[in-house]
Amino acid sequence: DIYHMQIMEGDVIRTIRDNIQWIGHFHTGGVPGRHEIDGTQELNYHAVAKAIADLDYQGYIAHEFMPAGPDPFAAFADAYKICTV
Repeated sequence: DIYHMQIMEGDVIRTIRDNIQWIGHFHTGGVPGRHEIDGTQELNYHAVAKAIADLDYQGYIAHEFMPAGPDPFAAFADAYKICTV
């Protein structure tokens, strides 16, 4: 849970790199508020996704967030673009 990694530890990319062998899947969540994972959030999800891809991770990354805007499908499409590396 990338959201909780940020809340609990703050050093998300290092935590992922140090523990990738124990990670079965990832899911996103904007910090704060679990909203869109765009530039208004604390985490740079594009950098996080690149770090995960650089580790040759072959599992799943799920988007778990509550869109704040009027179009949840557009928010999901934006999240997909952000995490595509």
